[in-house]
Amino acid sequence: MVSAALEYVRTPLPVAEEAEALNPRQVGTASATKTTGLNPPTEPASRPTRRDPYFDNVKYLAILLVAMGHLWPLVIEGSRATRALYMFVYTFHMPVFILISGYLSRSYTGRPDQMRKLLTGVALPYVVFEVAYTLFARYGTNDPEKPISLLQPFYLMWFLLALFIWRLTTPLWRTLRWPLAVSLVVGALATLTPGIGPTLEFARVLQFLPFFVLGLCMKPGHFLFLRRRGPRALAVLVFAGALPFTYWVTPNIPLNWLYRSRSVQEIGLAWWPGLIRAGALFCCTLVLVAAFLALVPGRRYWFTVLGAGTICGYVLHGFLIRGAQYAGLFDRYPSLSTPTGRVAVTAAMLVIMTLLCTPPVRRVMKCVTEPEMKWAFRRDVAEPRPRLTHVATTSGPESAAVRAVDAPRLR
Repeated sequence: MVSAALEYVRTPLPVAEEAEALNPRQVGTASATKTTGLNPPTEPASRPTRRDPYFDNVKYLAILLVAMGHLWPLVIEGSRATRALYMFVYTFHMPVFILISGYLSRSYTGRPDQMRKLLTGVALPYVVFEVAYTLFARYGTNDPEKPISLLQPFYLMWFLLALFIWRLTTPLWRTLRWPLAVSLVVGALATLTPGIGPTLEFARVLQFLPFFVLGLCMKPGHFLFLRRRGPRALAVLVFAGALPFTYWVTPNIPLNWLYRSRSVQEIGLAWWPGLIRAGALFCCTLVLVAAFLALVPGRRYWFTVLGAGTICGYVLHGFLIRGAQYAGLFDRYPSLSTPTGRVAVTAAMLVIMTLLCTPPVRRVMKCVTEPEMKWAFRRDVAEPRPRLTHVATTSGPESAAVRAVDAPRLR
């Protein structure tokens, strides 16, 4: 596996066509095909292999950070330590998911079968849970007039909408010569553009875009490098230094910087110092993302299987967080906001999130998060067709003629 990863630079894209980091569909990869001359192979050279446990471990551990990031605002008042932990986690937990989403999107070209997975694995869950969260908010806040708007994502639904947009634009980024540089310019311009507004959460979509494009540009060898002994030791030092540093600066850093949902002018800075701070935040985030990826184990553990069900944990845990908020749970029980209470509710949320990612929950939620929906798609585009490669002939009087040769597409 290591040698195949190091040879990736000149091999076709892998088959790993997960609709997104939260909602994997595929359990194998395809080996690269090497042919000589112009004659294509008579049979596909793809060979399914086992699912890489490393990325499932990344997704499970990252989804736990997401849950903590959504829980701690309810108990953050009056605790500098909790605020520091919240800022530390929020600096890199979503960029990790976004980068992995980009990495797993490398083979996306917009084929009909890929579009089907994108629609059923991202767009449909977004629509269903956007409506569900809005109805839940109507009930919890006693506001029956709260509108349902698919153009203005509610709460944590912004990520699914952003993921849909990023995935659709993947072929564009793969055609550019310097995609990462272009995405950084786009993100910087979004940081300096007031008034983008909540429509489509475009501010977040554009400001987080560089992490997705970075994932598109990464290769297996990069992850192998991060998991070496040296980078792992350095990652421990990074985390050991970042935690006290965050505790030191937390009173002076507005939380809005972490959400990337506003321009620097709307946060209260002029454009040039704001751009410098945004650049510094991006660099810090990138270092923490690399450190997190370096520390994630690559072997199979008891929680590895839970990485395949993170879509369920993501879309469901918000109901618990919002439900506790609507019910005024933390106002009625002040003990939950004490140091002991914060530890207790954090541990409880980690257990709940783990249960939400288990295979039984995934099977129950499959009708919404991973539906087949064969009835909604034409049969002739349900599966990828063999690709026709046109090869110029050099024999006979019609030397410029072109013949079509069947070249089965690696899946």
